[in-house]
Amino acid sequence: MGKKLFIVLVILMSLSLIGIIFVQSFFINNSLENEEKNFTLSVTRALSFVSRDIEDFEIKKYYSLIQPYIADNREPDSTIIRQLYITTDDEVNDETIIHRNTVLEERFKVPSLFFEIDTDSIDISSFTNERITEYYNKSRLDGNNLSIKPERILREFSKLPEIDKQSYEASFKTLLKSVPIHKRITSLYVKTLLNRHLRDEGVDLEYEFAIYDNDLATKIQTLNFDKNPETTIGIPVFLDNNDESNYTLYVDFPERKKYLLSSILWMVVLSIVFTGIIILAFSSAIHQLIKQRKISQIKTDFINNMTHEFKTPIATINLALDAIRNPKIISDQDKVKRYLGMIKDENKRMHAQVENVLRISKLEKNELNISKERIELHDLVEDAITHVELIVEDRKGYVKTHLNAVKSSVLANETHFTNVIVNILDNAIKYSDNAPKIDVYTENIGNSIILKIADQGNGMSKQVAKRVFEKFYREHTGNVHNVKGHGLGLAYVKRIVEDHQGYISVESEKGKGSIFNIKLPLIS
Repeated sequence: MGKKLFIVLVILMSLSLIGIIFVQSFFINNSLENEEKNFTLSVTRALSFVSRDIEDFEIKKYYSLIQPYIADNREPDSTIIRQLYITTDDEVNDETIIHRNTVLEERFKVPSLFFEIDTDSIDISSFTNERITEYYNKSRLDGNNLSIKPERILREFSKLPEIDKQSYEASFKTLLKSVPIHKRITSLYVKTLLNRHLRDEGVDLEYEFAIYDNDLATKIQTLNFDKNPETTIGIPVFLDNNDESNYTLYVDFPERKKYLLSSILWMVVLSIVFTGIIILAFSSAIHQLIKQRKISQIKTDFINNMTHEFKTPIATINLALDAIRNPKIISDQDKVKRYLGMIKDENKRMHAQVENVLRISKLEKNELNISKERIELHDLVEDAITHVELIVEDRKGYVKTHLNAVKSSVLANETHFTNVIVNILDNAIKYSDNAPKIDVYTENIGNSIILKIADQGNGMSKQVAKRVFEKFYREHTGNVHNVKGHGLGLAYVKRIVEDHQGYISVESEKGKGSIFNIKLPLIS
């Protein structure tokens, strides 16, 4: 996969993920706003019912108080009668029709104590309407003599109850307008109404309430009420005849936000879970893409390095064989032996490279059989140094030992752990431009032994030191292959140390050398 295509795919996937998160956030926020609107609407509707019931309760209360004073069986304090007579002649039926409409006004005195006003009593009038229509035979009727009985009578009677009710209600609203609020209603009754109507609207939440006179709090309120312009919901109560009022009933819900969030909690949880899964899958996909791309690059570098390293010994072997074929050379036994030695050395070198590749492959498949036995680590160090001392001497360098550990018995495989030490020593030699200077230290710390191999070579950067134990990894030096290798040696070293329940790390500074630390458990 090309670099540009890879970047485009990552950008598109990132934008898609951001889009999904944005849509989920928008949907959740929109749902929360809808829940808040529905909550406010339900509370407002409940408050309107409470306001209506408060007014109805007050009207009914005062109406019931004055009802005994205007009952039908009670004598009024004064009476006024008004009558209207209408006389017509029906020529067709030879009749005279007399219609009489009587309005009776009965006045009653009611104590003003009911209305909390500063007068002894108030007058309340009750109206009764009677309508009578009489039909007389015109031929029998003599002038205006109405002593003759009518042929038939039509009588209608009504007390106008709806009109009375409306009249009383309008009057009560006017009279009670100046009465203090705490004498008109109680907190307990308001709370009872609120409980009933909020429950009917599906609002099951703790609340605080208060009735305000304009902007001033009244005695009708709960102890913990706190008016909050953002969350408090209010509605006018005790409306007058003009549908206006100075009083407002406010309700506040301290746990409103939690209540609204709980209503969409399942949606939020599912969105977070699914979005988390998408993010995890996306991150994993990106990680795998980057990892595969790195592996692809590393494999390409590995093939290039292996090809380069095989070219030199193959070319050397070919040249040596061509030289041996020369009749002048084949007769010279010393030169033939020299060329044969070169062929053998180059063959060993290629064989060692192939062995390293096979070792790593077997380690990854857990097919490498590593048997361990009790061994003195100091003996392994001395043995490993003998493998490289000729090369070090040839380059005018040294390997010094500082074996200060009192105890050095470990459980290890002699062959593989010797290879571990040789690999590190070989790296110290290869990555020293000048004469290799190597110091090997051992010391005991607790129940462990620490093996340090320090060189004064080229060293490496911190970025390289972090990845130096990765398979196939080599520090990039452009197309210059001044140091032979394929990035398998230290990967092999790390796997073997870990298989021995040990730990390996490296400390390095560019231009000043490196220190490899190996920690192994001791056995008694």
